[in-house]
Amino acid sequence: MKKILLTGATGYIGKRMMSVITEQGYKVVCCCRDVCRFSRPAGINDDLIEVIEVDFLREETLKNIPEDISGAYYLMHSMSVNGDYEESEKICAQNFVSAIEKTACKHIIYLSGLVNQKELSKHLNSRFNVEKILIESKIPTTVLRAGIIIGSGSASFEIIRDLVEKLPIMITPKWLNTKCQPIGIANVLDFLIFTLFKKETYRKSFDIGCEDVLTYKEILLGFAKIRGLKRTIITLPVLTPKLSSYWLYFITSTTYSLASSLVGSMKIEVVCNNESLSEIKKITEVQPFSYEQALERTMAKIQANEILSSWKDSFISSRNDSSLKEFIEVPHFGCFKDVRSEKYDDREKCLDRVFGLGGKNGWYGQNLWKIRGYMDVLVGGPGLRRGRTHPVELHEGDALDFWRVLYADREEGKLILIAEMKLPGEAWLMFKLYKGKLWQKAVFRPKGLWGRLYWYSVLPFHGFIFKGMVIKLAAGH
Repeated sequence: MKKILLTGATGYIGKRMMSVITEQGYKVVCCCRDVCRFSRPAGINDDLIEVIEVDFLREETLKNIPEDISGAYYLMHSMSVNGDYEESEKICAQNFVSAIEKTACKHIIYLSGLVNQKELSKHLNSRFNVEKILIESKIPTTVLRAGIIIGSGSASFEIIRDLVEKLPIMITPKWLNTKCQPIGIANVLDFLIFTLFKKETYRKSFDIGCEDVLTYKEILLGFAKIRGLKRTIITLPVLTPKLSSYWLYFITSTTYSLASSLVGSMKIEVVCNNESLSEIKKITEVQPFSYEQALERTMAKIQANEILSSWKDSFISSRNDSSLKEFIEVPHFGCFKDVRSEKYDDREKCLDRVFGLGGKNGWYGQNLWKIRGYMDVLVGGPGLRRGRTHPVELHEGDALDFWRVLYADREEGKLILIAEMKLPGEAWLMFKLYKGKLWQKAVFRPKGLWGRLYWYSVLPFHGFIFKGMVIKLAAGH
């Protein structure tokens, strides 16, 4: 059985590619910078998935890549992890090539951005530089270039959704008149799998997109039409890129750094080269959906709670780029703690409430949590805007409002969260069902004097927040 290396396995595209690759009869070797963020998709035989921990910025981890792989997908992007992501992406690509050339790999596929303009944004220029590094490697590489990806959980789609559903009237930047060519996530996956080992695609780049060329304004109004919403959009020439980034950050669930990168790209037309698109459609026989069809499919998935992956669960929406393993052990020394317990009424119902925390389900003591969320957004944190990917299921690495899931085991009755809100320290929230009681522990490890002052300033509210929460989680009233 052929092995396919999948980089970015915990990312938005990578999570979806796992089942696509295994359905074609391959074994997938998933590369993760942090195995704590990896969750196996339901319905895939464990024998068809191998998980290895590899950080392409750390050469010593490259030895974990097996030599007997036949093909590889390069699905890594770093545009909102730090300010110097161009250099990070370049080093990642170089280390990837260095490692992959020592294996039996016969083909590399890279998902890039549309780069048909002479002037490129920082984000698209970085993608193009990675493309050149991969194409120049000894192993035949195929590059697929996509613009806006329409799918449940994609960063672009969630921004569109946030804007249209929250704002009846939009005062927008002038880049809303820029043209783009979207593509549905299902078609992206089709192109990715059907180009694998196709020799006629080797050492070439192809544009992929639907037939519709639209302005960003038409993209927003198209979504409003599908949702049955009346929206008015007014564009102004006075909003600078920085103001536009803040506008996206405060209105949508995106991070400021991601918003800044996207705004830079939105000023540039991302439209397919017709010859390139026609050629790849003939080779793969993939006929992309229209923008309207892609939206309808996406909304159907959302309404059925079938969101397979979300950009919010990947590194790009995280508090930092470090491993969750560093935080899995909740500390004891030098920490402030709030420990409470309450007898639960029914174990399964209690677990439903604990594992259903956050997102639309709320946090019990709703108003105080909402206020804390607004305060977090004002200082550059995620606030409560990220929500949760699935309404009842949680997995290690999932984003949960301004928390990140460290450990989730329903059978054991244990859930551990690490805070990703802006804090002068580090915070954990743990729930465990034990001997007929729900135990709830909040732990805060302060950083310096400000951390201690912060703890004592919020201490008076703990009686409302934590006491009320444990009672309602345990007894359901």
